[in-house]
Amino acid sequence: MKKKASKREITRTRAVQNNLFACGLLGKICPSLVVHQGIMQFLGYFEWLFYSAFFMRYVINSLENGDSFRTIMTFVIVVVIVMCSCNFYESTLMGYVFPVSEAKVNKGLYTKLFRKSRNVELECFENSDFYDKYTLAMEKADQRLMTTVQDVFKTVFGAIASVCAFVFMYQVDKISVLFILFPIIGNFVFNRKLSHIDYARNKDMAPHNRRIAYINRVMYLPEYAKEMRLTDVFSLMKRQYHEAITGLSDVTKKYTKRAMVLHWMYVMFTFTFIFEGLLIYGAYRTLVSNSMSLAELAVITSMMVSTTWILIGFTESLTSLFKNGLFIEYLRTFLEYKEKIPEDSEGLDPGKEIKSIEFRDVSFSYKDKEVLSHLNMEFRGGKTYALVGHNGAGKTTLIKLLLRFYDPTSGEILLNGRNIREYDLKKYRALFATAFQDHRMFSMSVMDNVVMGEEIPENEKEQRVCEALKLSGAYDKVMTLPKGIQTTLTHEFDDEGAVLSGGEFQKIVVARAFVKECPFKIFDEPSSALDPIAEATLFDNIYDTCADHTLVFISHRLSSVQNADWVYLLSGGTVKEAGTHHMLMEQKGLYADMYSKQAKNYLALSEGGEQA
Repeated sequence: MKKKASKREITRTRAVQNNLFACGLLGKICPSLVVHQGIMQFLGYFEWLFYSAFFMRYVINSLENGDSFRTIMTFVIVVVIVMCSCNFYESTLMGYVFPVSEAKVNKGLYTKLFRKSRNVELECFENSDFYDKYTLAMEKADQRLMTTVQDVFKTVFGAIASVCAFVFMYQVDKISVLFILFPIIGNFVFNRKLSHIDYARNKDMAPHNRRIAYINRVMYLPEYAKEMRLTDVFSLMKRQYHEAITGLSDVTKKYTKRAMVLHWMYVMFTFTFIFEGLLIYGAYRTLVSNSMSLAELAVITSMMVSTTWILIGFTESLTSLFKNGLFIEYLRTFLEYKEKIPEDSEGLDPGKEIKSIEFRDVSFSYKDKEVLSHLNMEFRGGKTYALVGHNGAGKTTLIKLLLRFYDPTSGEILLNGRNIREYDLKKYRALFATAFQDHRMFSMSVMDNVVMGEEIPENEKEQRVCEALKLSGAYDKVMTLPKGIQTTLTHEFDDEGAVLSGGEFQKIVVARAFVKECPFKIFDEPSSALDPIAEATLFDNIYDTCADHTLVFISHRLSSVQNADWVYLLSGGTVKEAGTHHMLMEQKGLYADMYSKQAKNYLALSEGGEQA
């Protein structure tokens, strides 16, 4: 736990650098917002100081000196006009400029974040530490960035205003300056201790709050609804909820007494001592020793209020800067991350023809664990290949290396005799169509879920999608939906959206590979959710449709690989056996053993069905 916490701590220097980074980032996205934010914060502190230090003194001195009413009113009217202009400017900012600018910031910042997330390699999303920082960087990023810049200006102008207030009070009465020490002690000593208590309390509450959030989430998510009604798991959830509430109560009690004392001291030093003390001091100077004028008394009492709130604002903004520094650290780390395999990397044009793809002595380690070891294999253009083996043999990893989601730890992968690292990444990946087992459906139409943004002429799109759905076996089901191929999948944004079975969803994923025109097609367990008849039909369509393509498919059902031109059996991260189905059966090795066992199971099921 200590090690994990230390990773989330940053130095004060780094926190300052992060806040400057935030200003620079917002300045690039929307420079006018930064300028207006700075002007507004300056005007806010200027108004405080002007009214308390100058306006009050001028009016009272004018009254004591017997200046004419016309002179005083002229000054007041000029001040009113200037301040009304400032207020109109601030109202324009709040009512129009800031909302428009916020939309621009939202677009600009998330464009950067989405582009970055699209450009980083797949490994980043499988790295829990990186992914945590990514999600923290994305969460309300635009609002937190603008708040950070606002706090920077509040801190800068708050510091300047605090110094000016100190100077003004010193000019009026040197001793009165000492009273400023009270809110300084209140804010920088007791308020800081309160912040530490809040941090410690929130840290202790975090496990209980996570438990409560989890229970609240489970109670309304549809995927838990059946179990909640068919079992008595609700009683367990209820018990955990009460335990979490009790935990929060215990944590609160742990810090209550100390927090109460510190809060009382904070209020006394920040408000009571300076207000009451300065009033008593001023009353004595004015009424008893006659060493202070009413104008000076009015100024120091007014300055007392202004200085107190200026110091409070300055302290709060300074504290916020260090809190914001951690968020900006996540944002900055993510944006400044140097991709190992950038999606926009340029290189040679691989062309449209695949003569051969060769894995030459390829090894790959993931998180210090070797997954592939000195693997050698070759895919020749226009041939059909099957990758078989037990779970964890390295089949899916091999495909990820082929698609260059990762680069080999050692060895190389060659396309037409060149290392695939030399090719333009987008053009290289455009050579492949894939249908993964761990597929995802998007809350879009069936057509969009099949096309997936591929550039297809509009006059051909519907026909090609329908043909792909027929080949995958999903067409008849899709045509029963309310809007056919225009029906939205999932209920995320459309109450009339369709939620299909796992097998139907898998067929739509397979249709993605059918609809894309490219020389190399990959099917990863394309029939895992299908019945035997649908499986046989699907594989017939795959073999027939992809006869002129290089075809690779992964399958645990060895009955589907008999017609492949070549079979690679992987075990322990390397190729153990390779050959045609008949060659491997004659070897009587691992492949033959796996095939025979599966055949016995199929035979047993068939006989059981006939007897039934």
